Amino acid sequence: MRVPLGRGLSGGAVLVLAAALALPSPAAAGSANVAALQAALTSLNLYKGFVDGVRGPLTRSAVTRFQRRHHLLVDGVAGPQTRHALGSRGRPPLGRRAMKLGDQGWDVSALQFLLLRRGYGPGRIDGAFGPLTQAAVLRAQRGLGIGADAIAGPQTIRALRGGGSSGTQPVSSPTGPVSFLRPVAGPIGDGFGAPRPGGRTHQGLDFPVAYGTRVGAAGVGTTIFAAYNYGGYGNLVVIQHRLGYTTWYAHLSSITTQVGASVVGGTEVGRVGSTGFSTGPHLHFEVRRYNTPINPVPLLQSTVAARRAPERHEHEHEHLECEGSAAGKSGGVPAGSTWIARERLCRN
Repeated sequence: MRVPLGRGLSGGAVLVLAAALALPSPAAAGSANVAALQAALTSLNLYKGFVDGVRGPLTRSAVTRFQRRHHLLVDGVAGPQTRHALGSRGRPPLGRRAMKLGDQGWDVSALQFLLLRRGYGPGRIDGAFGPLTQAAVLRAQRGLGIGADAIAGPQTIRALRGGGSSGTQPVSSPTGPVSFLRPVAGPIGDGFGAPRPGGRTHQGLDFPVAYGTRVGAAGVGTTIFAAYNYGGYGNLVVIQHRLGYTTWYAHLSSITTQVGASVVGGTEVGRVGSTGFSTGPHLHFEVRRYNTPINPVPLLQSTVAARRAPERHEHEHEHLECEGSAAGKSGGVPAGSTWIARERLCRN
């Protein structure tokens, strides 16, 4: 993928080729507080990048615009005055309370970032503790070997930050092999590690196939991002798999999945295009583990994800996203989960 120089990553730490990365590498690990700030600014339509927890040019620019709007000292730094001006979006700090279904705020966004970084979901960093976040907390608690009560208290936060828990191994130790189907038929163009200007390297695989080619999910998982990405990926789909793996499908001409949708190998997630920073139709495909890009080739099967998923009941996935929620009861989804209602995940 060749893209213009001088474009900033969404929340990236340096000016780079924007299509190369949307989440931080180990050298630029994200911060839960920065992710919470980005989520708050996103809700105000000031931040257009990916909520990645990395303070970069887009984040600083959004903070600056917010400060000007509220007649604050314009320094691009989210200090106490800026946090106060964010109102409920800027509080409470992570660790001040035990979070549960229906809570909203800065700490919920930070929790969602930690869950995503450890490979548990929840699908969106938006500061609303809805059914998807509740399900992600339960998965994390079970995976980390701590009390599974769907309440994110000090023990859960400590474990997600890497403190671990007694008697268990961290989630970063996989217990079995992972492999993926090829998302499209066709040869690989630019491979993982291909040189890029500025001494950087390509962080995925490019499949130079025709515009409109059907793109299939590389394996069983849940769609956690399905929208336009302003960091260079264009129309982007991200699917969460087991053991902290995600697969990324970029530059799509159209998206045919939605956040929270369950997929299997071969489920159509979009069509090949050339959106974002792209020189022509192709699929940019990445595999990441805990948000770190890895070489997909050793994990790819020879089989193409071209088959259509079997017919499924339209509510089949609701047992996970809506478990323990108000779905199915009078009143629908709980307060703070209106986006889930819009995504038609939890319905009466």
